[in-house]
Amino acid sequence: MENMIEVIRKDLRASANEKDRLSSERFFREEIKLYGMKSKEITRISREYSEKVKKLSKEEIFTLCGELWRSGYFEEAIVACEWAYQRRKSFVPADFEILERWVHHHVSNWAVCDTLCNHTVGEFIIMYPVFVDKLKGWALSDNRWVRRASAVSLIIPARKGMFGKEIFEIAGILLTDSDDMVQKGYGWMLKVFSQYGPIQQKAVFDYVMDHKKVMPRTALRYAIEKMDPEMRKKAMEKGRGD
Repeated sequence: MENMIEVIRKDLRASANEKDRLSSERFFREEIKLYGMKSKEITRISREYSEKVKKLSKEEIFTLCGELWRSGYFEEAIVACEWAYQRRKSFVPADFEILERWVHHHVSNWAVCDTLCNHTVGEFIIMYPVFVDKLKGWALSDNRWVRRASAVSLIIPARKGMFGKEIFEIAGILLTDSDDMVQKGYGWMLKVFSQYGPIQQKAVFDYVMDHKKVMPRTALRYAIEKMDPEMRKKAMEKGRGD
């Protein structure tokens, strides 16, 4: 397995170029380690090597993912996210500890946060709903990316109309968060939940109206983005108190 890591890293380095590295850096405000390549190249490499490791056990795959995470490179993290997601059908409850460790110790930008949490963590929560309460603890973290993860991990469930109670509880914990990446995360969660149906849309609208005096404008705009113009206008009316 160690040889596989070296081989994939060699391929990543060979596919990298300075132009793409500089271009990709512009998408991030924080410092980020990049080889430098377009997303389609990362996808190609991930899929090519997933074929080579498909006979490995889930535990062996997670070991490889751990090695990729520890490098700190963005592209290696994306490959780790994709490989973990491909094994989602074999997830067991004990795997949450591994996913949580990755979120707490390795997620360091919005793109990796969303790639891991939208898909892999979100699917895990759908499979094992009892773990949804763990996300409330994430929402209280000092780490901005863990707080964002608490919300974006519910994007996929929200599309299915699931976990309405927990969605509003997490929104409540994050309500006045000063970090705009967290605001965008929970606003996005509310927006997606509102799109499931008229009942959910009214619930999100009512939530926004009840809290708009303290709700950051960024989160508010995200939450109401897909509502009809009249609802958006009413939500954005003066009197918010900001």
